[in-house]
Amino acid sequence: MQIGFIGLGIMGRPMSRNLLAAGHDLVVSEHNAAAAEELAAAGARTAKTPKQIAEQVDLVLTMLPNSPHVQDVALGPDGIVHGAHAGLVHVDMSSIAPGVARRVGAELGRSGVRMLDAPVSGGEPKAIDGTLSFMVGGDAATFDQVKPVLDVMGASVVRVGDLGAGNVAKLANQVVVALNIAAVGEALVLAQKAGVEPEAVVAAIRGGLAGSAVLDAKAPMMLDRNFTPGFRLDLHAKDLLNALDTGHEHGAALPLTAAVLEAVTSLQATGHGGEDHSGLVRYFEALSGVELRKG
Repeated sequence: MQIGFIGLGIMGRPMSRNLLAAGHDLVVSEHNAAAAEELAAAGARTAKTPKQIAEQVDLVLTMLPNSPHVQDVALGPDGIVHGAHAGLVHVDMSSIAPGVARRVGAELGRSGVRMLDAPVSGGEPKAIDGTLSFMVGGDAATFDQVKPVLDVMGASVVRVGDLGAGNVAKLANQVVVALNIAAVGEALVLAQKAGVEPEAVVAAIRGGLAGSAVLDAKAPMMLDRNFTPGFRLDLHAKDLLNALDTGHEHGAALPLTAAVLEAVTSLQATGHGGEDHSGLVRYFEALSGVELRKG
């Protein structure tokens, strides 16, 4: 399939490489010059604008930071909409506000472009090994058409409803992840403060009900003080803000989400927003005047 890919960041670059490895003909954006050069060396073609990419392909994939970026790439002066042609599909894999996904889809639809919102979960490691989880919203027939492409990049590809539903599912995912990371950080700080080795606590509780993918992935990063970003606190703050906005729109109270967002905001204010979201532990360390350590 002729595929365009826009957004070659931490996630988009390895996702693009997996599409190339699967034999797809790929056209990538030149916006991230270093990533575009790397992918060109692996067999991709490059183009300067979303319009130029859309004109050449059957499917445009986007992996962008937030709602305004998606709106600009899709509908801006050099956007996908201006390269519209019969059969073109846009799958936005960014994590954005559900209402924005619906509005962008409606505008693209006026030019005959079908759209799915398909945000992902799993972070950089799963982007690299092609085992992301996709939460997809949109027309069932369009989903069936593009699912084989998403299967190349993901281990789980599930349609959850109409356009916008994918991002509602992703916001729910981000709420669960953020609250779990906060709980792990708070619990390990408790152990450290009480004189019990946090690493031993992780080993003791991981086989029980407290065990989780978050505990397995993020506790070792906290203990090693390795906050190299797989998913940045800045991006998680954006997702939690979108979750709160969506909750307010629909009358869903999210008090725990609000509390964790305040913790993340405090870390952003002290220069840690670019770190991995496992860095949430810093907030609890500061409150208790202790730093996690191994051994």
